[in-house]
Amino acid sequence: MLGIMPTGAGKSLCFQIPALLMEGIALVVSPLISLMKDQVSALNQAGVHAAYLNSSLTAGQYDKALKLAKEGRYKIIYVAPERLMTERFLNFALYGGVKISLIAVDEAHCVSQWGQDFRPGYLKIAEFIQKLPHRPVVSAYTATATEEVRGDIAELLKLKEPAVTVTGFHRNNLYFAVKKPVDKYRELTEYLRKKEREFSGCSGIIYCLTRRGVEDICYRLRQDRFLATRYHAGLTDEERRENQDDFIYDRRHLMVATNAFGMGIDKSDVRFVVHYNMPKNMESYYQEAGRAGRDGEPSECILYYGDSDVRMNRMLIGSNEDNEMLDAKEKELIAERDRQRLLQMTCYCHTSECLRHYILKYFGEETSGYCGNCGNCRTQFEEVDISREAMAVIRCIRENKTAYGMSTMIDILRGVRSQRIVSKELDKNSEYGVLKSQSAARLRQIIQEMLYQEYLELSGGAYPVLKLAAKAEMAKQPAAVPMILKLPKQEEPEGIKPAKKRRQKKALGAAALRERDAELFEKLRTLRKEIAAEEKVPPYIIFSDKTLALMCLNRPQSAEDMLKISGVGEYKVKKYAGRFLESIPAQKIL
Repeated sequence: MLGIMPTGAGKSLCFQIPALLMEGIALVVSPLISLMKDQVSALNQAGVHAAYLNSSLTAGQYDKALKLAKEGRYKIIYVAPERLMTERFLNFALYGGVKISLIAVDEAHCVSQWGQDFRPGYLKIAEFIQKLPHRPVVSAYTATATEEVRGDIAELLKLKEPAVTVTGFHRNNLYFAVKKPVDKYRELTEYLRKKEREFSGCSGIIYCLTRRGVEDICYRLRQDRFLATRYHAGLTDEERRENQDDFIYDRRHLMVATNAFGMGIDKSDVRFVVHYNMPKNMESYYQEAGRAGRDGEPSECILYYGDSDVRMNRMLIGSNEDNEMLDAKEKELIAERDRQRLLQMTCYCHTSECLRHYILKYFGEETSGYCGNCGNCRTQFEEVDISREAMAVIRCIRENKTAYGMSTMIDILRGVRSQRIVSKELDKNSEYGVLKSQSAARLRQIIQEMLYQEYLELSGGAYPVLKLAAKAEMAKQPAAVPMILKLPKQEEPEGIKPAKKRRQKKALGAAALRERDAELFEKLRTLRKEIAAEEKVPPYIIFSDKTLALMCLNRPQSAEDMLKISGVGEYKVKKYAGRFLESIPAQKIL
């Protein structure tokens, strides 16, 4: 099976449940230690014996885990792809007397060079499977994959006529917005204080492009008395583990991180994800944003865009040396693909259409074009005719003997007399200064719209230049480019519009419940935290926020009542029902 399912849709259940029903052991190939640790903890809490094998274990711990696996102690074993072909693991798999009935490849996009997180270790998976005496059932899962990447997954993992399931990328509990603040940090702190007022102690992730950015933002947030911690590849393993645990166990509510954090982190109560910088592609953005609201409760995905984000991403693409197995030609081909993805991501930040529609269309999923739950759908736009400006851009590009980048073109159109403009005699262009009344930001917006509508295109390479696309080549008169730009009349508050309040409040029960029954909800959260500390597991592993909210709403008074609550099974009733029932009064709130 090849499963393409969005973050939070339950990919893990697709291989965990079959693993329990089949004989022998199931191997789950997983790329990150944090992912394995989190899922193994959740399985053991649910009464399923599971283990992981990775570099975080000492030699003694590793040998003990293999010994217990040989004895049939575990039904599911998580293993890093780099471990599969080691001598000790091959001896276990080939000669240990165990039956491997299922191999599930998680984060399967990592096998493709065209995926956003290519890992050469994934290319060894098919070789490992071929060495096994009996071929097990092989399945692969990922949250984000274009059609090209899906084909790569099936071919490189040598899946045999897999049933391909694409459940759709739509998650209606997520609110998307793009902001272009003058002062990003001030905008961030105002947003965080607003979230604190709405729900004290809610968890959030703040993504930055660089380690330096993470260090700076985390330091400033701590100075402003926010409970923040940080995560990036420059920290020691111990620091990363400690900081991640602080976040997962709710000792710190904010995680400031690079994209090194989060893959497979199953913290269900993350209420918001803020991208302090624009990511370099839509795949990464949607995967990172999807770490919000995994419990199905309303959550927000906010992106702060600045022009410097594009330059920084281009620099990171140009300096990427991660894939040492590739030759120079392959690296340049991948870099060019990355630059094209960056252009798509940049267009997302400038579009006036429904943001959810843009995301879903990128992954090949059609929508009505209006979701009602994104920054653009909640903003009133006015249509501005930019045909004259668009033709000026086209004529300016056409007249130049050499192609130039966006910033230079804007300087020509605005009549800037810089040394570069004069030395290149660009002030001789007939369009020089014709749009001097327009701000640089507005002209950049117009050019981005022309790129999106395919009148212009950016060349490849590390230093892209603007070129006329086929549509613009045919345009000779202003009427030939009847272009409309949507501009926001006024930004409406991010809160729910009054006309929609009743419907939304009914649909988003937990948020409404907190307002009227905060005392009981906080009491149950405190109890959950106490139990989690005793058992040394994250609080959400005990019960999710959504389950606690349903307890507040339904006021269960017996174990039978508890079993009717979503997220409560027989195993958890036996372990926890007594203590929670003692804390829940009988009277329901009407």
